[in-house]
Amino acid sequence: MSNISTMELDPNKANKEETKITGRKLRVGIIGTGWIAHSHMDSYKRMPDVEIVAGADLIPGKAEKFFKEFGLEGVRCYPNDKAMIDAEDLDAVSICTYNRQHAPCAIYALEHGVNVLLEKPMCVTTEEAVEIMRAEKKSGKVLSIGFQPRMDANMREIKRIVESGVLGKVYYIQTGGGRRRGIPTPFGTSFITDETAGIGAMADIGCYSLDMVLNAVGYPKPLTVSGYKSDFFGKNPVTYPGHPEYAEAFGVDDFAAGFIRLEGGIILDFRIAWAMNVNTPGDTIILGTLGGLRIPSTDCWNGSTGGPMTLYQQVGTQQIDTVIPLIKDDGPSLFDRKIRSFLDAVKNGTPAPVPSSEILYNQAIIDGIVKSAECGHEIKVKIPEI
Repeated sequence: MSNISTMELDPNKANKEETKITGRKLRVGIIGTGWIAHSHMDSYKRMPDVEIVAGADLIPGKAEKFFKEFGLEGVRCYPNDKAMIDAEDLDAVSICTYNRQHAPCAIYALEHGVNVLLEKPMCVTTEEAVEIMRAEKKSGKVLSIGFQPRMDANMREIKRIVESGVLGKVYYIQTGGGRRRGIPTPFGTSFITDETAGIGAMADIGCYSLDMVLNAVGYPKPLTVSGYKSDFFGKNPVTYPGHPEYAEAFGVDDFAAGFIRLEGGIILDFRIAWAMNVNTPGDTIILGTLGGLRIPSTDCWNGSTGGPMTLYQQVGTQQIDTVIPLIKDDGPSLFDRKIRSFLDAVKNGTPAPVPSSEILYNQAIIDGIVKSAECGHEIKVKIPEI
């Protein structure tokens, strides 16, 4: 493990060029116009200080159809991200491509002075994450990763509970979740082929559950990983009535688990599924020396918690259970908050709302599970110098 300082890891804390933008609309481009790009566009259209000027997609005609669907005229469309960035004067891009294109698109944009909102997962491998961060550090631009659940009031409450000290020293975390049947094939095969996705359930929903607990405890560095992954459902034609070709195309994980040792003596027990023969692999549990917190599981991990949380403590000789009601959150949608916080960082030259220095560890855990599963034993997490 490299001995990397916080300053070296976080480009936002390095010397940063002035990036404030005032008096005009932000010029934004969309890279990849598939399913998740629709959520980005829905939010961008609600932002009065944004002008969508360009889009890029590898499939001919797809970008044009996308912008027509949103009633936008005059948006220039390109066959790939490089052509768009080379031709346009952009302030920012949303990268909404499949996983394996996240790194090259983000690096090219940053190298050309464009701020980046990069959809989750950050990328596929730890090495790719490091290369993205090197480009970010050199550019001085904003790079934020698309973890909108962080913006939820109940997710923020989890972090406040841990930081309050009521749990004492956290020493064990169990997290995960997933779907009994929920492989995302209605959107085509980009989620399930190795050539496009590279990672399956871990990238799609596992990164969310990891972020929830890692963010709560301050994102400690992962030290070792023992991982497992499988694809029993993804490669079974019975899973896809009428579409046996999906089983033939399937090349990623539909279930994964990992046992991770974190800096500070914390153990992380993680499991996630697109498909399994049980309704849930368990609630999230954060155990500390003074208390424990149970967070009900959810099958999707793109919004709030699965229900009211429970805090377990001993007061004197009494064991006390305190139910923590869900916070009613009637503000803007989580996606709007994600977009808005990114735009504000771009306009004001402030740090990214979801910094790469944190999500690097999220990515390293996922990549560690993959590598450990493939070699069949525990591995040390190695993060190259930034």
